[in-house]
Amino acid sequence: MKKTKNSRRWTAIVLALMLAAIGLAIYVIRSIDNSPRTDDAYVYADTINVAPEVNGRIVELPVADNQRVKKGDLLFRIDPEPFKETLAKAEASLVALDSEIKLTQRSVEAQKFAAAAARANVEHAQAASEQANDSLARLEPLLSKGFVSAERIDQARTARRSAQSQLSAALLDARRAEAAVSGVDALVAKREVAKAEIALARLNLSYTEVRAPGDGIVLNLKTSAGQFVGAGHPVFTLASSDRWYVVANFRETDLAGIKSGRHAQVYLLGDAHKRYSGTVESIGYGVFPDDGGTEVAGLPHVPRSINWVRVAQRFPVRILVEKPDAAFRIGASAVAVLAAK
Repeated sequence: MKKTKNSRRWTAIVLALMLAAIGLAIYVIRSIDNSPRTDDAYVYADTINVAPEVNGRIVELPVADNQRVKKGDLLFRIDPEPFKETLAKAEASLVALDSEIKLTQRSVEAQKFAAAAARANVEHAQAASEQANDSLARLEPLLSKGFVSAERIDQARTARRSAQSQLSAALLDARRAEAAVSGVDALVAKREVAKAEIALARLNLSYTEVRAPGDGIVLNLKTSAGQFVGAGHPVFTLASSDRWYVVANFRETDLAGIKSGRHAQVYLLGDAHKRYSGTVESIGYGVFPDDGGTEVAGLPHVPRSINWVRVAQRFPVRILVEKPDAAFRIGASAVAVLAAK
């Protein structure tokens, strides 16, 4: 009888343990479904390649590798002397061009006066020609009546031809004078070009100082003052220290419940005791497939480590960390846990 009671007791204990294990398993599964987590995550920050806009030799490099800088801090300075000389030359060209415009304007004014005088001569010649025509017209009827001599008519006709010749000459002189009147339009256009060259020279001079576009950390600095650098060629990398992310690779089976704005908690493996709050900023829409499919260049490559079973693909979820501190380093391992729905 006692043995039967002990057997029932042990059976009840085993059943209770089994039920507890099942309940615990259900709870864990629901917790995982409601609060997915992954340790396949790393720290990331926005980065830019710091490259000069102009060619030149670095004469000042006040920053060091892994140094934190503030927005507006001088990162490096390129030798400004060649650019100062270019600016001075452009400014001198503008001054010389302004003087040339003044002299040309005076010449144009003189040409205009000459043209006005030529037009006045035309008017005088026209008046003389009309007078000669009128005189001949009055004298010719008097010849038949004997009031004037034939010689007087010949003189009037000669005077008319002379007046017409003078009028023709005056018209030619007037046309020549009008054609000789130039202008300063071409020089004014050159002046606009000179002003543009000055603006460009000033801009290039300003480019000799390269300053931080925002708060950041200098990375991969491997040069020093004296190095010649080319426009568009990076000197080092600047990582933004304002915005830090944890890029967490979640299984595709978890993506349905992950939305932008969902709260998350992250911690770094370097300090697993400290938790950081974050917010889902975006969910990846493409990765490079390991086992077939079409190759798409430029997509993040997330490898699947087990190839003999069907493993869910993982997609990167970008989590913006709310209050990062100095422990955050690009590429550091992290764990991300999404808040329950």
